[in-house]
Amino acid sequence: MRRHREFSPATREALTLFADRVRVSRRERRLRAAEVAERVGVSLTTIRKVERGDPTVALGTAFEVATIVGVPLFGDDQQRRGLEAEYLRARLAVLPDAVRHPEVDDDF
Repeated sequence: MRRHREFSPATREALTLFADRVRVSRRERRLRAAEVAERVGVSLTTIRKVERGDPTVALGTAFEVATIVGVPLFGDDQQRRGLEAEYLRARLAVLPDAVRHPEVDDDF
């Protein structure tokens, strides 16, 4: 039995915005949902879920649908995305690989 999961208002808002962008872009390009499904290699139901902002769709699938219909991911400027990726890799290089909570000796 699947457990129902609640998402924050910010997540729901982002899902709706993403879904609307995908749907508008697909329609502007005059692509049928079935065409997009075939190109992505998923079912028509999955495309409909992406366009409804269903949070259960795999992130990679949702991003691939967006790419196919022309929705830019993380902005239009490829050079800027490259700089941001470089910055984030540099930040990750100086951060610990794992986050551990320090043990606190509260035994007085």
